[in-house]
Amino acid sequence: MRLATALAAVQPSASMAVSDAAKALKAAGEDVIDLGLGEPDFDTPAHIVEAAYCAAKEGQTRYTPTGGSAALKQAVARKFERENGLHFAPSEIIVSNGAKQVIFDALMATLEAGDEVILAAPYFGSYADIIRILGGVPVVVACPAEAGFRLQPADLEAAITPRTRWLILNSPSNPSGAIYTRAQYTALGAVLLRHPGVNILSDEIYEHITFTESGFVSFGAACPDLRERTLIVNGVSKAYAMTGWRIGYGAGPAMLIKAMTTVQSQATSGASSISQAGAVAALDGPQDKVAEFCAAFHRRRDLVVNHIAAIPGLDLQPPEGAFYAYIECTGWIGKTTPDGTRLATDADVAAYLLDHAKVALVPGAAYGLSPFIRISTATADAILDTALSRIASAGDALTGATP
Repeated sequence: MRLATALAAVQPSASMAVSDAAKALKAAGEDVIDLGLGEPDFDTPAHIVEAAYCAAKEGQTRYTPTGGSAALKQAVARKFERENGLHFAPSEIIVSNGAKQVIFDALMATLEAGDEVILAAPYFGSYADIIRILGGVPVVVACPAEAGFRLQPADLEAAITPRTRWLILNSPSNPSGAIYTRAQYTALGAVLLRHPGVNILSDEIYEHITFTESGFVSFGAACPDLRERTLIVNGVSKAYAMTGWRIGYGAGPAMLIKAMTTVQSQATSGASSISQAGAVAALDGPQDKVAEFCAAFHRRRDLVVNHIAAIPGLDLQPPEGAFYAYIECTGWIGKTTPDGTRLATDADVAAYLLDHAKVALVPGAAYGLSPFIRISTATADAILDTALSRIASAGDALTGATP
């Protein structure tokens, strides 16, 4: 069997690959702690489960419209109005099988071979691979820790070419936890106003997981002049502990949403009717669990920050949101492991920690910026404490001077 040539440049999801490796080691009897996958460890709130159960009992088990049920589109519209001050009509909203499908639909509907998409590194790894699958070209702009892991206007200007079709932004960020302020978005928007051929995809899936007083602002609210070329991507997976329900949604220009719905009609025919009923309850129902989950993630963030500060050779800029820690490991590069292996890359560091400390995490190369390692903090405090103690012990076992 011959595979598509485009697939040669595509890798499986790095976090899923790490999680699969951890599961295999656990199945073999190894005591492995998996900090690779970004998935809340909380149960879905009971009122959401009850709403889905009732929907199933009432016979809501058939296809919904391809772009989402009317009830969920209305709930999404209310959410944007209530939380972001944005108004979207049902024709400007699409519901998909997770936020990743929203992104795929949008790029599938708009990219021609050779079109460029600007990515601010570190970025969610799937962005680049989706672009490659569809014949596009990821244009990676490094956004180092010194810049707060945020794209700078001058760097954006320099990256734009006549082939640029999209800019993808993610705030709060996976993996860095960086959050853009309104002023920072406005500065980027000023650049984009000079380039009318560039669309903006704002991935806001971690909107409700923030640890700063200033909190979150939607790109759409910060840059209303760019509304007609902005797609906002969100979903219920992270804030409501609903990863397995597979519901994401997007809001943007009706013409784009119509094209995305056409793509979706030939891919999945839409999302689960039962999951959509649960998502309505999530968006319209009580939000106390969202605040409770966020408080737990904040506590865990602080635990990780304090641990990493005490480990020589590692450095962590405190995440402002999401539930990851993007840890710089420059101080470990060049050192030697107990079995004589020299750590040359962040992939080597990740492999060493899996082998020596039995902690599974993702190398920064998967996110376009090295040398870093990413851990998910969406797990119990005690598990994080144990994992970080193991990482510290693994660091103590290294020898040699950093070049």
